[in-house]
Amino acid sequence: MNRERERNECGMTMRQEAERIVRAALAAAMPDAAVHRALAKLPPCAGRLVLVAAGKAAWQMATAASAALGDRIDEGIVITKYGHARGALPHIRVFEAAHPVPDGNSFRATQAAIDLVAPLGQDDLVLFLLSGGGSALFEKPLVPEDELVAITQRLLASGADIVEINTIRKRLSAVKGGRFGALCAPARVFSVVLSDIIGDPLDMIASGPAYPDSTTGAQATSIAMRYGLPLSPLAEQLLRQETPKTLDNVETHVTGSVRQLCAAAEAECRALGYRPLTLTASLCCEAREAGRFLSSVAAYHQDAAESLAFLAGGETVVHVSGQGLGGRNQELALSAAQGLAGLRDTALFSVGSDGTDGPTDAAGGYVDGKTCGLLGKEHLQIADVLQNNDAYHALDAVGGLIRTGPTGTNVNDLTVLLIRR
Repeated sequence: MNRERERNECGMTMRQEAERIVRAALAAAMPDAAVHRALAKLPPCAGRLVLVAAGKAAWQMATAASAALGDRIDEGIVITKYGHARGALPHIRVFEAAHPVPDGNSFRATQAAIDLVAPLGQDDLVLFLLSGGGSALFEKPLVPEDELVAITQRLLASGADIVEINTIRKRLSAVKGGRFGALCAPARVFSVVLSDIIGDPLDMIASGPAYPDSTTGAQATSIAMRYGLPLSPLAEQLLRQETPKTLDNVETHVTGSVRQLCAAAEAECRALGYRPLTLTASLCCEAREAGRFLSSVAAYHQDAAESLAFLAGGETVVHVSGQGLGGRNQELALSAAQGLAGLRDTALFSVGSDGTDGPTDAAGGYVDGKTCGLLGKEHLQIADVLQNNDAYHALDAVGGLIRTGPTGTNVNDLTVLLIRR
């Protein structure tokens, strides 16, 4: 192959290859098959069967359950992010609410779910379908709503990781940290969880509404002090209280993970002629540091004799210091662009598997050896853009945003470095 040409032997540009890899990975990470497998273990129900689904993948998971169970579902509630529901479901009310910060619709929808399970008895069964994003979407606060929103915003901007954030959220909520599972008693709960947290900690995914909590009040207080959270006396008192440590009425099945996402992307890279290597499925550093590291990997392998693909799955963090718009995947990609400048036939993309990256309409970003120069023509300096956390507008100016729309799944992020030879 001509080392300098911009299309592969099938006529695809590297951008088109990136989009093909994203599509293949997302298709493999859809929760439908996983939900069907879990439902094969659904216990018999002599009473009512009700469905509660919460999270970014809630509508897709509920759709799969509805297709499998049909009229066996007596009633249900779906709570998902704005724009993630794609139609009505039989016997099921569908709510949309805000993410990553809860809003009034989050609280109203969650109260509807509580009202649905409150009268259930020991012969009844709750099918609880949980996915990432549920921490914001499935919420009944124990503090005033404006205080909960302020605490959530402060945590998100601080660079705290998801485990730290959810340790705080659990204690300020009437449904998190196992409390929803307790509210369902004496009814049994059959919980199917789509994991979006590295290592699949079931008490942390969506803040573990139906799973015993492993964290302590002392840990929550320590996290609050670490990040200087502004807390009312009530919030301070709640942080010290303990959450349920056992739930005898709940059976949990975790399904789907970032490893599946990486494996599918790896297979597609191989099909496109790359030799793929998954570096990690637990990337958890700062987004811009991950971008810089991967660009240094690209520079080191510029003399490779074959096409290479380096993959990483996980979830990075961003310290918000500016007033711009973006998300961790966009920031990762943009931070890599500087190191990729001038490198031939080299590209990097990073996407959120749910199709949304931060408070934007983009799933992530794509950069290559030309991106830095294109930004310069737009009078944009990468360091300034990152300082203002405005990766969205910078990438948009040079055609570097990846938009998939809501995907129906949520299993962390995927980052891929491509070197074509």
